[in-house]
Amino acid sequence: MIRCRAVAATLAMALLGAVGGCAVKVPPIEGMVWQVYNENAAPTGNWDRLGATRLLIQWTVVDGIAFREDTGLPSGTMPDWKRIAAEPWAREVILGLAGRFDEGSARAQIAELAETSRRLASLPTPLNVVGYYFPVEIDPTWTDAPQLAALLNQLPRPLWISVYDSANVGPQELADGLLKWLPPDVGVFFQDGVGVHAREAWVARHYVTVLERSLGKGRVRIIAEAFRPKPGGGFRPATIEELRPQLATYAGLPIYLFEGPLYVSPGLVDQLVKAGAGR
Repeated sequence: MIRCRAVAATLAMALLGAVGGCAVKVPPIEGMVWQVYNENAAPTGNWDRLGATRLLIQWTVVDGIAFREDTGLPSGTMPDWKRIAAEPWAREVILGLAGRFDEGSARAQIAELAETSRRLASLPTPLNVVGYYFPVEIDPTWTDAPQLAALLNQLPRPLWISVYDSANVGPQELADGLLKWLPPDVGVFFQDGVGVHAREAWVARHYVTVLERSLGKGRVRIIAEAFRPKPGGGFRPATIEELRPQLATYAGLPIYLFEGPLYVSPGLVDQLVKAGAGR
């Protein structure tokens, strides 16, 4: 049954591309994602040319190192927050709170991270903050995820989390699991998994469609992975030939590119604009 649905969806997407030209035109990008650490503390780019006016900052404290002032924690390389606040691609910011690089450690210390996040959210910033992001990622294998509900209720709104499906349980199962415990006023960024070759873009779009139907359209965004595995380990930027059809599949959705400073160069932006991106 699943295979039949997959084949039908593949044919539908192929037909859509053939009829509407959707396979080549890149839609506007709503926002960029920035993962802050010492070697990536000075984001520069021209992502506003793609339409991006929102910046999702993954975290501002990671592994106990702060990238904001007056936290009482050891400081990393401090970003120029005033300069970032004036960038056209950061007119609105979803501010990441406290997290850890290691997923297992983050999940084991969610109460501590939530308390640090609550304090971070109260600090002043020159950024135009329109929401907050709690950077402990959720997937169906995390059976203790429901304990997050009480902690999320301690954090300010608008509030976002991110989810992915490492177990490939399917979109409806993923949505049903979230419905059991996720507070109804918390939004979801779905990680498409295309960059790590976990799934095809049309499958990722189907996930978003199901999540929107289950959680509400205004609560769901898609994170498009703008990277691909590199031979020998690590990742490289996606090429225009790889990224263009991926993004075209998401036309009409609120798209966030991961990760701007590392993978979406001015040269790649030029190519995406020529492919129709921008407003």
